[in-house]
Amino acid sequence: MKKYSSPSEITVGVIGYGGAFNMGRQHLQQMQAAGMTPVAVSEIDPTRLAVASQDFPGIQTYATVEEMLDNSQVNLIVLITPHNTHAPLALKCLEAGRHVICEKPLAITTQQVDAMMEAAHNSGVMLSAYHNRHWDGRILQAVELVKNQRVIGDVVRIECHMVGYKKPGDWWRTSRSISGGILYDWGVHLLEYSLQLIEAPLTEVSGVAHEGFWGPQTAWKDDANEDEGFVLARFEGGQWLTLSISNLDSKGKEGWVEITGTKGTLVLDGGHSKLFQHIDGRFIVTQLPNPQDEGQLYYDNVRDHLVDGVPLVISAEWARRPIHILDLARQSARAGRALPAFYS
Repeated sequence: MKKYSSPSEITVGVIGYGGAFNMGRQHLQQMQAAGMTPVAVSEIDPTRLAVASQDFPGIQTYATVEEMLDNSQVNLIVLITPHNTHAPLALKCLEAGRHVICEKPLAITTQQVDAMMEAAHNSGVMLSAYHNRHWDGRILQAVELVKNQRVIGDVVRIECHMVGYKKPGDWWRTSRSISGGILYDWGVHLLEYSLQLIEAPLTEVSGVAHEGFWGPQTAWKDDANEDEGFVLARFEGGQWLTLSISNLDSKGKEGWVEITGTKGTLVLDGGHSKLFQHIDGRFIVTQLPNPQDEGQLYYDNVRDHLVDGVPLVISAEWARRPIHILDLARQSARAGRALPAFYS
């Protein structure tokens, strides 16, 4: 893979400049903060191209991906587009010899990810997913407490949940064919958190889902996301992981991620974490403020990988792990049985 003598030699661009969240601006600013050079934006909405030109005076703007690949010198491209476009766009860019980063999830199916990985290998370029939440304060603290200090002993199970009772909005993230389904938005974040703590190989995934309540009330109708999805993933050594994403849960659940070990439990939430321990016959509950998020470290690592050959933290192989769980869960829910994991 080509290396660069300095970060400024890494010319970067985005496909999709984003709407309300200004994600294109965010990505380019973070890459710029890492020393890279923004040079191009591809966006089908001319009003967003105009915004990009205001945000980055002199940046090249293109109405199509093909125009950007043919006419710009961009060598690292970030895809900020709906989930179902990641694989076809990434393949086009990878085959053109460009490094590619996809907003998470990396793709919808394992087959898509494996095809993207093969294309990256054949072209000698980098493929990664923008898992900036890998460096969220809550999971950085959890890794230190659980893996390094072993404050809850051996990890037995991890339960992830993002639940509530609400009708989904009518945007692309609530279309199953576009987004992948209800598990793919926050679910991929929570799985990526968990897989920092369970390193054993995945062996089996079982998924169930409920649909048909909210869907008819949305613009997507039959193509709406499921009302609720649930996953059970098993790993070598006996650990297991569950993920529940629901728009039907009237009670709710504490926290986002609950890590249970042989000597205690750690619960991760938005603003703080709670540690439940048994020490010398006493039951102790400690509330822990979450440290500051450090998402900029994602692009700092990409820069160091391309310039100095530092190992890529969020490699394509790493980003494949949560996608494989989500993909198998969708297939399992349809088949009505657990499915074995497989590796390319």
